[in-house]
Amino acid sequence: MLESLIEYGYFGLFLASFLAATILPFSSEVVLAGMLFMGGDPLISIIVASLGNWSGGMVNYFLGKLGKVEWIEKYLKVKHEKVNKMRRYLDGKGASIAFFSFLPVIGDMIPIALGYMRANIYIVSVSMFTGKMLRYLVIMYGVDWFK
Repeated sequence: MLESLIEYGYFGLFLASFLAATILPFSSEVVLAGMLFMGGDPLISIIVASLGNWSGGMVNYFLGKLGKVEWIEKYLKVKHEKVNKMRRYLDGKGASIAFFSFLPVIGDMIPIALGYMRANIYIVSVSMFTGKMLRYLVIMYGVDWFK
């Protein structure tokens, strides 16, 4: 499936990045690396991957903001205890903690919890985009190193 997303070019990269930001187990890093190895423009690839991943993270934020834990459990497969645990952890740390939403495992729950807490959307948005873009920049330089 990842190969077919690479064949779709930048749209496939956007889609892979979007899906990877949700609870779905997906690897946008592999698609980004494939795009770069196949000669995709590094700047466009980073922007597309960052926007896709940020968009998926913002969907999680808005799902959390709906405040329906039942929906979070049903559609995102995140248990109520995990949301509460993450909410308690984030309480007092501020919206800028969204920077770390690129982290594996807990990164998907950070925007959900921030939305549930009604954290400042502007700070969440900028922090999340910055963290996700920096991660893709590191991957890009890693791929460039292996070329």
